[in-house]
Amino acid sequence: MLFSIVLLIHFVAFALYLAYLGALWPTRGAGPRSKMSLYLGIILLVTGVVLVCLKYPHVNYYKVIPKTAAFLGVTGINIRFGERDLTKGAYYWLMGLAIGAGVVAVWH
Repeated sequence: MLFSIVLLIHFVAFALYLAYLGALWPTRGAGPRSKMSLYLGIILLVTGVVLVCLKYPHVNYYKVIPKTAAFLGVTGINIRFGERDLTKGAYYWLMGLAIGAGVVAVWH
């Protein structure tokens, strides 16, 4: 039961992050940014760690490692740009990493 609740929170945070990136689509990241991506990233990190802890020792490392790498890439891009507008390249990298993490999550 607890695993399902944490997984639902993790999924909702991920969906909201994709919606946040989707809202920036018309300007390709050059629009106003908010702290929402920071909060969603923290929620994704905490729930991801909790999910791994709840699943241990039967952790799917072939999923966890690429998703963690994608998360670190997104974090690096967000640290580099801070409050400034994203470049088109950075925006496409964020979209690609987020969608790629989602594909890894549902891949069997």
